[in-house]
Amino acid sequence: MSAPTHTRPHPATTGDVGTRLPWWALALPTLAFITLLALILNPADAQAATGDPVLAHVLERLRDLLAR
Repeated sequence: MSAPTHTRPHPATTGDVGTRLPWWALALPTLAFITLLALILNPADAQAATGDPVLAHVLERLRDLLAR
């Protein structure tokens, strides 16, 4: 026994759906790729993290601000 098929009440639209990307959807990944490529090509420009505890400096500044 076969089941009845349902037809669409309206035919599918074939017009422009309006699927455009915003400018930053292409610009941000491109910028990230170029930045990483530049670091790979010239690793001398990439500076390693220093031994200074950055988190300790941030917490100290936060404590100073809250103490005022």
